[in-house]
Amino acid sequence: MKNKRTIQIMVIAVLISTVVLISADKVISLTTPNQDTKGWLNSDISENRNNNLDGFVIVKPIPQLVSFGVGERLVFSLQYGLINAGEASLEVRNIAILDSVKSYHIFSIARSNSTFDLVFKVRDHHESFIDYDNLYSLKFKKHIREGNYRRDEFVDFDQKNHLAIYKDEKTRIAPSTQDFLSAFYYIRTIALIPGQAILLANHSNKKNYPIYIKVLRKEKISVPAGDFKCVVIEPVLKTSGIFKQKGKLTIWLTDDIVKMPVLLRSKVLIGSFEAQLNKYELSEDEPRVPGISKRAINVE
Repeated sequence: MKNKRTIQIMVIAVLISTVVLISADKVISLTTPNQDTKGWLNSDISENRNNNLDGFVIVKPIPQLVSFGVGERLVFSLQYGLINAGEASLEVRNIAILDSVKSYHIFSIARSNSTFDLVFKVRDHHESFIDYDNLYSLKFKKHIREGNYRRDEFVDFDQKNHLAIYKDEKTRIAPSTQDFLSAFYYIRTIALIPGQAILLANHSNKKNYPIYIKVLRKEKISVPAGDFKCVVIEPVLKTSGIFKQKGKLTIWLTDDIVKMPVLLRSKVLIGSFEAQLNKYELSEDEPRVPGISKRAINVE
């Protein structure tokens, strides 16, 4: 029972940095073929009767405003009820240049605390490089250190030629593909309207698949960092041709232009695990309209 509880608590640590993963040690097996990259994202809406998901209208909105920037740092406490398991953070570390392309360097860390280290030591970190103008992923790095388990993964995204490039192979991807971290930050740039489900193209572990972000409702909540008016969202993975996933992740974002995450909750068989915002520093950068939005406005 102790080992099972340990693994469950660390689920939240990974959720902070990957947004929609439901297990710390495996990604749900998906059936969307890697080769079908240009058509599946557009056709996926038409395949769903009345363009909806469980009553939510499926949409693909463009970004409106980027309100995060260099210097933003969010720190979360990882909780199972009254039990504190550790700490996780999300940070916009710097502006990086990758092959002459300007990008946000996002850095995520999840650590078990000293007491929990005696049971199950976790030292995970993930990095994403997000195109400054187009807000899609250019590079993703994963370093997993969980107990005796070790895993490192590096992938470059050639968005122009629709390729995910690994050390040992190349995989076709859909246009404007996101990794888990970049998807999280992309969601923060668009209008979140209750009753809608936002469709995104995602790639992880050499597989392509869609993610739907249900916008559930608006409400006010309290966390250690303060009281916040929030919009509540729920990521959903499409697997095996139907909408299902193991567990349920709900995320509370501030209902303002920043859309700062303040609470992540993962329901399990007994109770739930939470990542509660403990402290934060926002960027001093001015909110801006990204290049992808300016181009869309000019076209219209």
